[in-house]
Amino acid sequence: MNGNASPFTGTWTYRSLLNDPTITGDPTSNPTDWANLFFGWGTIVIREGSIPEELTGTIGGEGWSLNLHGSMAPGNPGQVRFQGKGVVSGAEWIYDYIGWLVPVWPSSTSELQATAMVGSIVRTIPHPSGNGGVAPAGVVASWYAVKTK
Repeated sequence: MNGNASPFTGTWTYRSLLNDPTITGDPTSNPTDWANLFFGWGTIVIREGSIPEELTGTIGGEGWSLNLHGSMAPGNPGQVRFQGKGVVSGAEWIYDYIGWLVPVWPSSTSELQATAMVGSIVRTIPHPSGNGGVAPAGVVASWYAVKTK
């Protein structure tokens, strides 16, 4: 492309939590309550697209994978916006993501501060859930990802 790789390109470890405002206790003493907040986890791989600021890639984990297509906007912090689409267990899944690079703390120890993104995700269309029900559209969660390479 232009010789300057996007700060978003690479491989990221991804985790997301439901936006539930209820405090249910200490996750170390009651991990079941904490586990109920988990929305998703896996790996994001982001590549530069064919035009400036376009991004492509994948997001997935055990038993699921979505193709990503979106864009990045430079800034402080930089912004990424993409949609994940795919067929999982015979059903179409579509999710929309927005995120920002986490600024570097000036007082951090550089070897301990990993490049990270934070953002929000929404389930765009319903799909079957793992328990035989329906995972409804419109569910929002917060996500973060840490760059691994």
